[in-house]
Amino acid sequence: MRHMYVGCRTTKERGARGKGISVYGMGDDGSYSLQQLVEGLVNPSYLCFDVSGRHLYSIHGDFSEVSSFAVDLETGALTRLNAVSTEGVNPVHLSIDKTNRWLFVANLQTGNVVVIARNDDGTLGDVVHNYPIDGVGTGNVSHPHQVTQDRTGEYLFVSCQGRAAGFGQVDVFKIDHETGELTRTCVVRSREIAEPRHLVVHPNNTWCYGVNEKDYSVTYYRFDAVTGQLEAKQILPTLPDTYTGDGWASGIVIDPAGAYIVVSNRKHDSLTSFAIDAETGYLAYRDCIKTGGQQPRFITFDPAGDKVLAANELSDTITEFSLNKEDGTFAPIGMTIMTESPVCAIFDE
Repeated sequence: MRHMYVGCRTTKERGARGKGISVYGMGDDGSYSLQQLVEGLVNPSYLCFDVSGRHLYSIHGDFSEVSSFAVDLETGALTRLNAVSTEGVNPVHLSIDKTNRWLFVANLQTGNVVVIARNDDGTLGDVVHNYPIDGVGTGNVSHPHQVTQDRTGEYLFVSCQGRAAGFGQVDVFKIDHETGELTRTCVVRSREIAEPRHLVVHPNNTWCYGVNEKDYSVTYYRFDAVTGQLEAKQILPTLPDTYTGDGWASGIVIDPAGAYIVVSNRKHDSLTSFAIDAETGYLAYRDCIKTGGQQPRFITFDPAGDKVLAANELSDTITEFSLNKEDGTFAPIGMTIMTESPVCAIFDE
């Protein structure tokens, strides 16, 4: 049986109802059954596996820690191992390097990216490198929101929101897998109010797509893996042209075949799809559908790549949609998973 692991918000400051990391078993009929609830965790709001799939890591949003867990490969159950400091405030994203030695964490509030040593037993060690992402003037930061890697695992992309006193930008770093050190190779500034949030990389490792939160847009970039340079080529709105209200773009995913991009929109509470031109990488709008819930902060594809799951944080649901591989249109599947304040979902192998 495969499993889905759901992270959530838990604190009253977030108006949350979550209780911890939920582990769901996945039935052959597409159903989900709760197998375990790991309680006693504060805002386990983003999750990732290590390279082996034997360990899971969770940041604790709004605070200053990241936790490690052992994964029972038979039952999917989690056992907590340890927690360490992220040397910053409000960690929001994390990823593991391809050698399984280093954990990268983005601290949003304090504007720093840290590299944490990972031990052979899955526990986490100390912060070994700490990189501030400077803002405008002395003492200001640019609020990194994601630390994701290219398809080769040689580069780290850091999407920075900028906000009031920082720069909206995407920083690219070359990873030294022996030492965990990061060397910046490129910085691409966004439009003034865009606030880059997350980025995904095409299977060809050349085309990249970033979602911008505050101007609800998506940017197409081209990446050179030889030089580590990233170049913006196109920007499109994520909301329908007939919608005149406000928006707040959030998640972005790419289908396994590299044919479509899907973006989630909070406030409008919707998913938007874009077709990727197979020759040029440029995007074209295809469809938009309501998620059936409120504030879809996070989205992901299911393991088969056939369904898009939207985590509706404010309505305590995860909803599923099919994505037509011929024309990029959505259709609701009718499956609703009830889970409190969901903000992340990942699947085991």
